[in-house]
Amino acid sequence: MGSRRLPLYFLLGGVLAWQIWQHTPSPWVWRQTAGLSLVIVGFCFWLIAHIQLGASFSLTPQARALVTRGLYSKIRNPIYVFGAVLIAGLALYWNRPYLLWAFAFLIPLQAWRARNEARVLEDKFGEDYRAYRKQTWF
Repeated sequence: MGSRRLPLYFLLGGVLAWQIWQHTPSPWVWRQTAGLSLVIVGFCFWLIAHIQLGASFSLTPQARALVTRGLYSKIRNPIYVFGAVLIAGLALYWNRPYLLWAFAFLIPLQAWRARNEARVLEDKFGEDYRAYRKQTWF
């Protein structure tokens, strides 16, 4: 996914936000505004993280390249972080507190995956990965 597709993805994010807004029966309140804001921010940054990861993305831990640019220059796992922001936004927007229970499953799963990914990356990239890890969060 190249950067030329980025405007298309933002357009799709806008369409998603508009559809959520159109199909929600309750009136706008602070909760919905905050929730929708989190959904939009979470989705946009989640998508940017996927694009920046590029061909290095995989469902299983693989060390194809050490990506340290963009969001990855500040956060080692921005896909996990912004995926969680998106879920929190949906829980707020739809007023579905039970969606927050997803975190009881999601957070340990993401921590486990992050540890496995870190091990694979450290095995392949050694000192470069250890230095990167010291200057980034999660």
